[in-house]
Amino acid sequence: MTVTKDTLIGDLLANDMNAARFLFEMGMHCVGCPASAMESLEEACAVHGADVNELVGKINDYLAQQA
Repeated sequence: MTVTKDTLIGDLLANDMNAARFLFEMGMHCVGCPASAMESLEEACAVHGADVNELVGKINDYLAQQA
């Protein structure tokens, strides 16, 4: 999986639940909330004041190491 700013949180977590740690690090502690599952990474970053490009980079680096 390659993550983009448009990737839905629900899709990311369905692919690798351990990626939730990157969301926790940015202050998003509601990853289990049904509403967050339909939110894109870009939307989540906007709400939490995080840099979407930095988050996407961290997640993609992590996922590449898991392959």
